[in-house]
Amino acid sequence: MTLDFYRMLRLFKFHGGPKSWIGAMMLCTLLMPVSAAADDIATLEKRYPGLASGVLKSSKLIEMPSSTLLSADGFEIPKSWVEETVTRLPAEMRKQAEAGLLFFLEQEVTKKVIVRDAKAAGIRSEGMTDDEILQSYLSQRVSRLTVSDAETKAFYDSNKELAGGLPFDRVKESIHGFLMQQKQQDAVSGYVKNLENLKDIRIDGEWVEKQYALAIDNPVDRARRSGKPSMVEFGASGCVPCDMMQPILDTLKKTHAGRLNVVFVNVREDQVLGARFGILSIPVQAFYDESGKEVFRHTGFFAESEINKKLAEMGVR
Repeated sequence: MTLDFYRMLRLFKFHGGPKSWIGAMMLCTLLMPVSAAADDIATLEKRYPGLASGVLKSSKLIEMPSSTLLSADGFEIPKSWVEETVTRLPAEMRKQAEAGLLFFLEQEVTKKVIVRDAKAAGIRSEGMTDDEILQSYLSQRVSRLTVSDAETKAFYDSNKELAGGLPFDRVKESIHGFLMQQKQQDAVSGYVKNLENLKDIRIDGEWVEKQYALAIDNPVDRARRSGKPSMVEFGASGCVPCDMMQPILDTLKKTHAGRLNVVFVNVREDQVLGARFGILSIPVQAFYDESGKEVFRHTGFFAESEINKKLAEMGVR
């Protein structure tokens, strides 16, 4: 198991269409007895807010059989999956992975749920890999989307500066493709996000408790749990806009000392943490309120004056 599925979902290639970014983060059936008090069983999100980002949010925390990590209608994942997953990773990533296993598990479950939905929808699966089934199904879900000439023209009229002064007829096709890509992205993102509401996933509560302690032991989560607002920059040395941001980060640390956490994460050194927070390009500045909730995200160089405006909106002055 690598980050390949995460990247594939994020950069999903539609048949006959452009590549599209999609948000979400993205694993013999074991039917557990359902009691009258099933609704009282703690979910992962209720017990550990923010630990999961997608399909595992509503998973039930229960005591599982000794060899089973997770079960759902149509599939189960054994505890042996943990060692197999870590072993398949490059040696330099294994220590990172041990603290991010729930992230990898969520990818695996997302993939398995989408493949399950695809088969239920009648997608041909014989002789196809799970990745091929997944791509075929997502392509089908967006195949009927359209972009009208009116939508294309309206976008042009509202964003003429992006066209560099070119007439509408010269950029119409490009705008049409961009808007179609956005609609595809929104459709798939909405579908993946809705997986958060699945009620048939059951996960070993004791394993999650141990993973929680490991998962929050990082600079981002320590800042989010501090009770103060935080600004986290995900970047890397040698990236020009990232390097341009460093003096600004240093100034912010001094200007807002004691009132704001300013954190830098080198995503080339900690790939798993970057992937867990959905970092696809750098630099990214993520802003969190005092409760640890993300309230704003910006990609690219961010001028100090603009950062201070955003901080003021958050009550940091």
